[in-house]
Amino acid sequence: MVTDSGSTLGPTGESVRQRILDLIGAQGLPRGARIGAERDLAADLGVSRTSVRAALAVLERAGHVNRIGGRGGGVFVGSIKVERDLSRIVNVPQLLRDQGFTAGSRIVSVAVRAAGPDAAAALAIDSEDLIVDLVRIRFADGTPISLEQAMLPAYLVAGLPERDLSGSLYELLEREYAIRPAEATERIEVVLASPQEASILEVATGQPLIAVQRTTRDAKGQIFEHSTDLFRADRTVMVVRTKGTPESETPRLSGRHLEIVEASA
Repeated sequence: MVTDSGSTLGPTGESVRQRILDLIGAQGLPRGARIGAERDLAADLGVSRTSVRAALAVLERAGHVNRIGGRGGGVFVGSIKVERDLSRIVNVPQLLRDQGFTAGSRIVSVAVRAAGPDAAAALAIDSEDLIVDLVRIRFADGTPISLEQAMLPAYLVAGLPERDLSGSLYELLEREYAIRPAEATERIEVVLASPQEASILEVATGQPLIAVQRTTRDAKGQIFEHSTDLFRADRTVMVVRTKGTPESETPRLSGRHLEIVEASA
């Protein structure tokens, strides 16, 4: 039987998988709560530890449970992964709320500075032009999920650093500056967390992160944002939704462009 995570289990393993999910639901166990040890689950469910271990492996890959070894370890209710939908332009707080998470934010820094060569090239402005450089941490249920840096041409967003930047940047831009995203190009790659990034995101140094570099344009084709989001790979899954094109129609991609690049060391 193919499970919702794409893995195949036999009838016994699938039954065990479903019974563990039912156990979590029936007891209303929150994320991070201890379910028990493998041997205890096997005894309670009346099955072999091999069957329990196979079911837990599938549940862990799907994010439903975490298995921790050693003294004080066991099986814990997992932190379900956040789905980052690459098929649409959406702000992080909204996608978290849509999936039942409590969204939070912390501003690391906000500054107005000269663009410099790299930001200038990305934003199609001169190196001496000023930009707003905003760095924030995003939280899901109190746990850091991403570290984001957004850069915007300062002439488009006068007074932005003085505004409340804890919520959705896109909602703020539309409300205060009549700027609305119409098209985004994103480059996605796996990078390794630096010591500073690891400390902020509460992961180990060198742990994989999913880097999403985005350039966003408005309806007139004006670039108004260039950003880099670093998502925890253990808490995030990237999703792309596509539709088939009837043979009578010419395939066309609009509103979203994706480029997946090789992992960097």
